[in-house]
Amino acid sequence: MFTEQANSIFCQVIDDYHRWDNVDHPVTNPYPADSIEHLLYLKNWIDTVQWHLEDIIRDPNIDPVEALKIKRRIDASNQERTDMVEYIDSYLLDKYKEVRPLPDARINTETPAWAIDRLSILSLKIYHMRQETLRQDTDESHRRACQKKLDVLLTQQRDLSTAIEELLEDIAAGRKYMKTYKQMKMYNDPALNPVLYASK
Repeated sequence: MFTEQANSIFCQVIDDYHRWDNVDHPVTNPYPADSIEHLLYLKNWIDTVQWHLEDIIRDPNIDPVEALKIKRRIDASNQERTDMVEYIDSYLLDKYKEVRPLPDARINTETPAWAIDRLSILSLKIYHMRQETLRQDTDESHRRACQKKLDVLLTQQRDLSTAIEELLEDIAAGRKYMKTYKQMKMYNDPALNPVLYASK
């Protein structure tokens, strides 16, 4: 199953990252560059680094200059994340390019890759909530509360994985069809962000 493979790769990435736990550590992607596994690994690596940048920037004692640098880095990471989603959708579009949609085929509310994006983020929530259930510097009530949240996240992961599998099956059978749109991000574009083009 596609999502079983994706969830496994996401866990691999998160474990790999936490061997160093350093947002500046270079990614070492073990999968062939032209494979879906490569895209999934890189997607979750970007998400994992950004997760930790978001933690760092919330330090109440952070130097404002450093915080601005990190904010700019998060903006760039968001663009990379969007690009990776579009690469994954392009891979899937190519995979299903020979499928002829049925006359009554319907479009989905989101593309498969945007659902996979949510699955990637969910893997990070699961990892870090599980860490909270294991903490020994908190009381038992904290660990119990986090275990309840973890149980919900694990259910959500199963449900989302099932929904993605069903969507891919529908696309393969022609019951649904893929249609992708560029995200048209405006905040990073000096021609579209009024603050940026007004400063020229």
